[in-house]
Amino acid sequence: MKASVYIEDKINRLPKGYIFTYIDFISKVTKREAIIKHLNRMVASGKIEKLSKGKYYKPQSTVFGNLLPEQNQIVKDLLEKNGKLVGYITGYTYYNAMGFTTQVSNIIQIAKNEIRSSLQRGRFKIAFIKQKNTITKQNIPLLRLLDTIRFIKDIPDATINNSCIRLLTLLTDLSEEEQEQLKKLALKYPPATRALVGALFQQIDSNQNTEMLQKSLNPITTYNLSVSETILPTAKNWNIK
Repeated sequence: MKASVYIEDKINRLPKGYIFTYIDFISKVTKREAIIKHLNRMVASGKIEKLSKGKYYKPQSTVFGNLLPEQNQIVKDLLEKNGKLVGYITGYTYYNAMGFTTQVSNIIQIAKNEIRSSLQRGRFKIAFIKQKNTITKQNIPLLRLLDTIRFIKDIPDATINNSCIRLLTLLTDLSEEEQEQLKKLALKYPPATRALVGALFQQIDSNQNTEMLQKSLNPITTYNLSVSETILPTAKNWNIK
């Protein structure tokens, strides 16, 4: 089978929005230059689109134009390594999905144990934040909540008070086991995050066990969040101003 026929046949069988590189064809076509040359021809003809250097996808067409791939596809090589989970999408994408803001950002934030410099892929800037906890598929939803608490001041088009109201709802919806796990995960976050987690849980239930969070904090340190006493009256117990 001709290399060009093999490449086009394989692409035709790929789902729309799936991102691929020349490496996906290297087992059958040994010449890297030949693959790249044909992929670029397909870009020129409009059959596929180029996201960034070396990354292509088959676009999904709508009446409003071609759709971009989903964010998980755009950064999938940064989330797994040799089949092992090494990162997760957090931040701006999560703020929008969970109702903290209506703004849609062109920044994709990824949390990893080992971070790197930011990079650009098409219209998206990929930025990285440090995650000190071990990342597992099961704890990602809890880590995203903690990331939101950590960067509560940075949520676009949202006030601290409204974000706290939303967080109270999300934390209340967690099972008792999930709440306890989130508190343990919070211990590897900055002090201000630990303090706000403690205040939020204490607001949900005054009998909540927040002792480990309290003990992890310096009793004379204060945290400036400008949160309303009406929204979070327990904030004063955690030196949150």
